[in-house]
Amino acid sequence: MPIVPTDDFKKLSCNRYEAVIIAAQHARHLNLQRLASLEKMEEDATVDIEARKITMVALKELVEGKIEFARPEKN
Repeated sequence: MPIVPTDDFKKLSCNRYEAVIIAAQHARHLNLQRLASLEKMEEDATVDIEARKITMVALKELVEGKIEFARPEKN
C-alpha cells in the first residue's frame, strides 16, 4: 500500500488532522459513488468500478489538489 507523506499536507496549508477529516469526507463521497455504480452493475455488467482503496484514493486526490476545501470562518 502506498504511503502518503505528511509533509505533502504542509503544501496544502492544513495540518495532518485537518487533512484526515477532509479526506474522510471525500472518501465517504467516493464510497457513495461506488455504491451507486454497484447498483448500476446489476443492470449493466460493463460498469467499471475503482479497485483501489477509497481512503488512499481520497488522500492522493487531496495531496494532488483535486479536492477543494475551505476553512470555516472564525468569529
